[in-house]
Amino acid sequence: MHMANERLDERALSKLKWRCRRGLLENDIFIERFFNRYEESLTIRQAQGLGALMDLSDNDLLDLHLSRKTLAQVSPELDRADVLEVLNQLRDNR
Repeated sequence: MHMANERLDERALSKLKWRCRRGLLENDIFIERFFNRYEESLTIRQAQGLGALMDLSDNDLLDLHLSRKTLAQVSPELDRADVLEVLNQLRDNR
């Protein structure tokens, strides 16, 4: 099995959850819903995508959640498969 498709271990999941804490309540709600739905099956690849999204400002992240902007508009270097997969998962929980 390819390492990126392996499930995230408990320690890495805990670190990721801490990193995902946001200043904007709306983002926190989206992220909490994401973890409620996906944390049991989260892969290393998905965690990398989510981590990349956490480098964005709160406003850019919210614009992406609400589909007001695309990844290419916000951060062209993040317009890649792992980030898009997680973004779609986040949007599924709106």
